Amino acid sequence: MDQLMFIQTGMGTDVHGQDITKASVRAIKNAIHTNSMPGIRTVLPEQSLDNMKINVKLALPCDKDKLDHDEVRKAIPYGEVKIEVMDGGMLTSSGIFLEEKQDKNDLMYIVNASIEVGY
Repeated sequence: MDQLMFIQTGMGTDVHGQDITKASVRAIKNAIHTNSMPGIRTVLPEQSLDNMKINVKLALPCDKDKLDHDEVRKAIPYGEVKIEVMDGGMLTSSGIFLEEKQDKNDLMYIVNASIEVGY
C-alpha cells in the first residue's frame, strides 16, 4: 500500500457455536458498515474501487487454523484484500451451553478487527 487513507476498527462476537470465522466477519462488518468514503474514487488509480488495497488485521483468541480466509475476503466488497491474523480478542463464558446452537462448550468468541484502506 503506497497511501494509507482510512483505518476502521470493529468487534465481532460468536455467542454460540464457537465459530472464529463468524466472529471475524462480524468484526469486519462492524468496522466498515458505519463508515462512508464518498470521495475515495477521486483519489484511486483509474477512479476504480477495485484499485483499493485493504489490509484486514484480525486479533483472534483461538482457532487461527480454522479461520476461513475466503469467507473473510467476501466481507470486503471491493479491492485487493490482505489478511493478517494475530493473537488477541477474548474468550469468555456465554453463561449457557445450548446444544441446539451447536455449542461445543459455553464460550463466546470475541474478535477485534482493524481495516486499513488505501491504494
